[in-house]
Amino acid sequence: MEALQRLAAGMPDSAKDIRLNLTSVLQQSTLSPAQRFGTALAVAYAAGDLALANAIAADAGEQMPAATAADAQAAAALMAMNNVYYRFRHMVEKPEYGQLPPRLRMQRLAQPAADKVDFELFALAVSAVNGCATCVQAHERVVIAGGLSTAQVNDAVRIAATVHAATVALRWSRVPV
Repeated sequence: MEALQRLAAGMPDSAKDIRLNLTSVLQQSTLSPAQRFGTALAVAYAAGDLALANAIAADAGEQMPAATAADAQAAAALMAMNNVYYRFRHMVEKPEYGQLPPRLRMQRLAQPAADKVDFELFALAVSAVNGCATCVQAHERVVIAGGLSTAQVNDAVRIAATVHAATVALRWSRVPV
């Protein structure tokens, strides 16, 4: 966790809890290493924090295959689109929108580069950060049906929450006060 620790060292003292949580959530988990690092990477990409994404990828090393990293990136991109679209439909609460086809290409959801359940887990984590209830519920159902436990889903969301908080704390450290 050297790259993440170096990056976290630049966080202000007000973010000490985030600094400490960042490495612990990636070490203490019911998820496989590829699932842990893929989830973290998807959230870092979704937040647009390339320094954090690079640190996550560096610390993951061979524990996160290239196909998993590509899926994390694809999940971040697809959820950037889907979370806006489906969150709008949910917030408006007009049945007419539910009757209209999205007509948005989402082939990667059906054909990820690596593991389908892992891709859905990454999409779930990004959707949780983006606050899309419709997408969170849909992806949670798929990962549970795919064999993951509620403890594993909980760990993915803990990772997502912490990585998201780290992106906020790192922004503070890059802005002169």
